Amino acid sequence: MQINDLKARIGAYEKQLKEATNRVIDSGWLVLGPEVKKFEQSFANYIDSEHCVSVANGTEAIELALRALGVEQGDKVATVANAGMYTTTAMLAIGAEPFFLDVDMASRNATLAEVERALAAGVQAVVVTHLYGLAVPQICQIADSCARQGVPLLEDCAQAHGARVEGQRVGTFGDAASFSFYPTKNLGALGDGGAVVTGNGAVAEKVTRLRQYGWTTKYQVEVGGARNSRLDEMQAAILSVFLPDLDGANARRREIAAQYSARIVHPEVSLPAQAGEEYVAHLYVVQSARRDALRVHLRDCEITADVHYPIPDYRQPVFGNRFESVRLENTERLSREILTLPCYPEMTDAQIEQVVSAVNAWRS
Repeated sequence: MQINDLKARIGAYEKQLKEATNRVIDSGWLVLGPEVKKFEQSFANYIDSEHCVSVANGTEAIELALRALGVEQGDKVATVANAGMYTTTAMLAIGAEPFFLDVDMASRNATLAEVERALAAGVQAVVVTHLYGLAVPQICQIADSCARQGVPLLEDCAQAHGARVEGQRVGTFGDAASFSFYPTKNLGALGDGGAVVTGNGAVAEKVTRLRQYGWTTKYQVEVGGARNSRLDEMQAAILSVFLPDLDGANARRREIAAQYSARIVHPEVSLPAQAGEEYVAHLYVVQSARRDALRVHLRDCEITADVHYPIPDYRQPVFGNRFESVRLENTERLSREILTLPCYPEMTDAQIEQVVSAVNAWRS
């Protein structure tokens, strides 16, 4: 069993996807055309935000959003270190300096206390990641704290499309939000894609310039730090096929997660806390002090499991000894103990049973 079966997802929408791609081919308009405009408006409406500016991928969405929020070379930006290096990579493209936050052991997300530690240290921006599809539990308080100190807040929503906190979609608490439409995301294209969502017209306008060379008019470059980062018409049309069913797909993900949480019983396997609409179950991540042995056992049962993510950002080889003094206890423990089980909407009940039975049968 794979960790995610994209072939099953594509097969379920084969007719609609062919109609969408044929429509783009027949139009002859392949970049920044009507399909992009339609999707941007639809996604902004879905999130309940004023503006959506699509870009080439989720990492560039983070980078361009930070640039639009005023982050410059040498600025300190707060981020967690347990989310796969994506935000840190975006910062490095700007020349910003990461200020790493530890996370809560239960939610695996940033906490208000850690964000306030960063604010006290003088960061110029804060990025919070809604990791594994779970909205940051203290996002309202974090947004208030950043606003009081005049520090822009970017929500990284790459794994949390559709999650809500008290009825409000993630992506609308901060000054801007980044999304990824990588194929395995809850809302995924058939290739790379991303977007910046914001209620601030000036931020949206700047991202629009930054995604296309810094043009203010065609071939006239006035905005520095820009790049060529555009969602193409084909991927926009494909995303428009999947978007109407996103909430239904998220509901199925929650159902699978709920079955795991109710039925997996093992003394050496800790399960994630149950959640409601704030969790869209992008990943179902368990924890075990003997994680690697469990992974081998699952592989022997023909079940693929993965680690999201095995190396804290500040321990990545690219940095050498640059962050040698950084110690984040929870982040480091989680990197040694977490394991992701298959969880995607197309899973059958028989596949769910296979995973449950395999974990419960593990003799540690």
